[in-house]
Amino acid sequence: MGNKTPLYDSYAKYGGKTIDFGGWDLPVQFSSIKEEHHQVRNKSGVFDVSHMGEIRVTGKDTIKYLQKMLTNDISKVKDGQCQYTAMCYENGGTVDDLVLYKFSDQEVLLIVNAANIQKDYEWLLEHRTEEVNVDNESEKFAQLAVQGPEAENILQTFTDTDLNNIRFFRFQNDVRLAGHAVLISRTGYTGEDGFEIYCRPEAAADIWDKVIAEGVSPIGLGARDTLRFEAKLALYGQELSKDITPIEAGIGFAVKPDKDIKCIGYDTLKKQKEEGPERKLIGLEMIDKGIPRTDYKVLTNDKEIGFVTTGTQSPTLGKNVGLAIVDKEYTELGTEVFVQVRKRTLKAKVVKTPFYVRNKE
Repeated sequence: MGNKTPLYDSYAKYGGKTIDFGGWDLPVQFSSIKEEHHQVRNKSGVFDVSHMGEIRVTGKDTIKYLQKMLTNDISKVKDGQCQYTAMCYENGGTVDDLVLYKFSDQEVLLIVNAANIQKDYEWLLEHRTEEVNVDNESEKFAQLAVQGPEAENILQTFTDTDLNNIRFFRFQNDVRLAGHAVLISRTGYTGEDGFEIYCRPEAAADIWDKVIAEGVSPIGLGARDTLRFEAKLALYGQELSKDITPIEAGIGFAVKPDKDIKCIGYDTLKKQKEEGPERKLIGLEMIDKGIPRTDYKVLTNDKEIGFVTTGTQSPTLGKNVGLAIVDKEYTELGTEVFVQVRKRTLKAKVVKTPFYVRNKE
């Protein structure tokens, strides 16, 4: 049996079908992936993301240490702000992508991918030279994400804190929500507006039930993947890995090689940032009938030029699309390539990404 979040016993009540995901027993869907996807795009949904990891860094050298460990420039982050960033190996390959929450110059919380918790924690400890403490606090938190255009209005009914004041990529600590003390941030992994709620594990089921009772649909991992994919949000193990740099994966905006302290992986990252990487992430739309799945080869005239990182039939567009890492010569929009779908080679073309951008009216 895999690890279980504090909400595991609630899944069945709402029809959740569980699967193993990186060693965790998590719901893949409650109704259907397509239905849940549209629910988040058009109304609202709640996700159990308690499997994510939380690592707290504290001490007087916190900022100096994180400048070395992370690719983005944390000196630009104000207290109460979040920042998307990456952690790299010496060769520029990715240890993980993560979001940091800055409480102060002496305290930062790192939100890391579930399958990488132990690896990230060990990597951080291994490179700790400054005066800092690094604590894996993943057991102390449960995490829920309420996402979609109706997310703010519904969550507002559970708190006296004005959620409209929590702007994108900002957070507030010690908010009373549905009778519990939580940390709440305006962040998410869907391409929609929404919030992520960090609470004590014992509070999670109560918040989950109350939010669902207000008409928010429970959403599984299946729709979480199609939503983040359409918005071109990278998934570690697919768009990012120890063999794929953040710049190749299209998250170069989170890499600032010229900050005051060089991060691990600096030489490769700086070179790729200045000269452009030899391969990069593109969007593909199938011309022939077929779905480009993860790890399928991308070809041109029988020459292998790359591979699909994620692909599916986009519920929003109704088209078969994928993200792929290919040699830079084949990244121009409109370029025709082939995808090896089992025994067939099917025609596809390079298209603009993200596949979906929400209308912010």
